[in-house]
Amino acid sequence: MLQSLVISGFYSGILAIILLALSFKVIGLRREHKVGIGDGDNAELAKAIRVHANFIEYVPLSILLLAISELNGAAPWFLHAMGGLLVTCRFLHAIGLSSSIGTSWQRFVGTLGTFITLLILAIANIISIF
Repeated sequence: MLQSLVISGFYSGILAIILLALSFKVIGLRREHKVGIGDGDNAELAKAIRVHANFIEYVPLSILLLAISELNGAAPWFLHAMGGLLVTCRFLHAIGLSSSIGTSWQRFVGTLGTFITLLILAIANIISIF
């Protein structure tokens, strides 16, 4: 039986575009401040590096769990809810952390929503065996 990951693919594509935008931000700042590796003690570059790194720390596992849920036959509404929540929360987190190294509502909501998405997808995949 051939299965397609159309829904996971859709959200993976959106997240890949966000990742590229975050990557280009880091590259631009590296060029501007002539820093090849590390952050060169530049606060703006350090912040951009952390925004990018945080995205990389959470998105791959989230996409994997979403794809496994889709392969396990999760309902399309569930997959769209999880994918939409993940995209929204990662975007909010990037905006919040980019605009302030302190707290912001975008960073809080983005972090909380990402954790909720991961937890729900993890539980859904665990119970799918029963």
